[in-house]
Amino acid sequence: MSVKAVGLFSGGLDSQLAARVLQLQGVEVELLHCITDPERFEGARVEEAAGRLGAPLRVLDVAEEFFEVVRSPRFGYGSGMNPCLDCRVLMLRKAKALMEEAGARFVFTGEVLGQRPMSQHRGALRLVERESGLDGLLLRPLSAKLLPPTIPELKGWVDREGLYDFSGRSRKPQMALAKQLGISEYPS
Repeated sequence: MSVKAVGLFSGGLDSQLAARVLQLQGVEVELLHCITDPERFEGARVEEAAGRLGAPLRVLDVAEEFFEVVRSPRFGYGSGMNPCLDCRVLMLRKAKALMEEAGARFVFTGEVLGQRPMSQHRGALRLVERESGLDGLLLRPLSAKLLPPTIPELKGWVDREGLYDFSGRSRKPQMALAKQLGISEYPS
């Protein structure tokens, strides 16, 4: 029986790696890119990255909802007027809705523990998981071994041993994995 998952997809290195890691475990991935600023949307780059992965891509304009979150974020502002946590919750709720619509079993992201100090520490990762309604169903393949096991791991939908323990701001581990997996095109 095939397992399907929905992944938040920026088209960057981490989201490409997360998708490929799951594909290598036999997971069918569907990608979701949320547009928060239509004037800055790099559609061709995101579509090309999804195409190289051979994964279907859904693009969703969430600009109006995003601007409402920016105006009045429940969890406050990060640096540069960026309400990181509230924005993640918004995008993960969209991913959850797509998961249910597409008959997928879980959601994944390319988040790396500690990569963004304000939004990717343990407390923040747990908060966005809970607030998005994805308790136990949000897998972060690049840092999974540093986090509590998720339902996909506990049920055997994915093999925890095939996941990673990346943390911090250095991109060297991701770049090495990209080389190993044949991912050569990604924004710096």
